[in-house]
Amino acid sequence: MDESGLIRDAQQGDLDAFNRLVLAYQDRVYNQAFRILGEYQPADDATQEAFISAFKNIRSFRGGSFRAWLLRIVTNACYDELRRKKRRPTVALEPVDEEGDEIESPYWIADQGESPEENIARVELAEAIQACLDQLTEDFRTVVVLVDVQGLDYLEASEVMGKPLGTVKSRLARARDRMKDCLQGFWELLPHSMRLES
Repeated sequence: MDESGLIRDAQQGDLDAFNRLVLAYQDRVYNQAFRILGEYQPADDATQEAFISAFKNIRSFRGGSFRAWLLRIVTNACYDELRRKKRRPTVALEPVDEEGDEIESPYWIADQGESPEENIARVELAEAIQACLDQLTEDFRTVVVLVDVQGLDYLEASEVMGKPLGTVKSRLARARDRMKDCLQGFWELLPHSMRLES
């Protein structure tokens, strides 16, 4: 993919070029949103808002890491959603589809490649990790997701967060310590290589 060429074409209004950029980055952007928000529907909404905002503002992109630019937009969309949730908190009791009907077998649980036991263990571990992420402050959660989940380097994370490099490194070290402490509460779910032996 000629990313710089696609960006240049998109900046001149080429929707097909922008759509190719969306296809290249949609999974990464959605994953960022889901890890910050911890819920599927709000993550879908934040991802959609981020790409709409990116299309409207692509002319303002002045170079550098396009990935970091997109992740900054979706991170800001997530922060907006978190602020909205604080004003109007809601709790979903059952997973539902777009029509509001209860989902008996949610798609994110089914995986034909795993045994039921492996599936349950993986889902429980993912829920434990998300529970620990949810206990972090927004800045700590964001830096962990950017570096440890998305694989950005410190400089890209610094660019996305709009914070100095030293601040990013410091927050990441403290966030990792808190994640490690929290995950020890789910000791039995952790792979043996991640368990801290007493």
